[in-house]
Amino acid sequence: MIIDSIDIENDRINRLKVVLAEKNKKGKWLAEQLGKNEATVSRWCSNTTQPSLEMLVKIAKILNVEAKDLIN
Repeated sequence: MIIDSIDIENDRINRLKVVLAEKNKKGKWLAEQLGKNEATVSRWCSNTTQPSLEMLVKIAKILNVEAKDLIN
């Protein structure tokens, strides 16, 4: 079996950490806005886990960006 040269584990699927920095916001602030645990937002920012599409839309609205701006 041939394995693709792309290392999926190292791919950055979302740009949440970047957009938060551009907006001068912290993960803790976003967690409070969403009513989520700060650890959950931290996992999203580090691309350990991904938010659902529904959550991505909520995040985009809170950050005043389009959902597509949060995805690589």
